[in-house]
Parts: sequence; structure tokens; C-alpha cells
Amino acid sequence: MQLNLSIPALLFPAISLTMLAYNARYLAIAALIRQLHKQFEETSAQPLKQQINQLRKRLGIIKNMQATAIISFLLAAVTMFLIYVELNVWANVIFGVSLVFLVISLLLSLLEVQLSTKALGIQLKSMEK
Repeated sequence: MQLNLSIPALLFPAISLTMLAYNARYLAIAALIRQLHKQFEETSAQPLKQQINQLRKRLGIIKNMQATAIISFLLAAVTMFLIYVELNVWANVIFGVSLVFLVISLLLSLLEVQLSTKALGIQLKSMEK
């Protein structure tokens, strides 16, 4: 495949929007952790412990989502440079690696959504009691 500068440049807005969404998730979880921490100090309820464990897992996943998205973004920029200096074979390889990191980031996002749903289930179950 023959790459030109516009192909990797297409990833820039997609990755930027993805990172913005990831950051919003991170901030929402951070606020929730602060809220749960306050509740946990008042009462050591079992559902709170379960939610805290889920949030710890989700934070780790979001950290990895952000890291892989950043690596994808950087590799897309490197690809553009390699195209500019006419190292097309390397540009193709680096662009492929960039896409792999983007896919990993999206798969981690899917996993985080699954954990988020599980955490909401824990909260709903505790409300039913």
C-alpha cells in the first residue's frame, strides 16, 4: 500500500477524540472514588468494598487505554515524518504498528465498559436489599 501524508493524518482527530473520552472516564471515576472513600470512612459496607475493587481495576485499564492511544498518536506522527523523508517501507511498518496500538486501546475501552456495567450492577443489587 502506498501511504501519503493524509492517511496517517486521518488518525489525529480520531485519536484526539478517543483520548478526550478516556480522560472524561478517568475524571468521572476519580470523582466517584472520592465520593466512595468518604462513604467508606463512615461505614465499611461490603458493596462499597466491591465497588472500590472494581474502580481500582477500571483505573488500571483506563491508564493502559490512554497509554496505548498516546503511543498510537506518536507513531502516526512518526509515520508522517517517515513519509516526508521518503522512507516508505518504514512508514508502512510504523503505521501498521500505530493501528495495532489503536485497536488495543479500543479493546481495553470495551473491557472497561464491561467492568463499568458490572460495577453498576453491584450498586443496583445493594439498592434492592
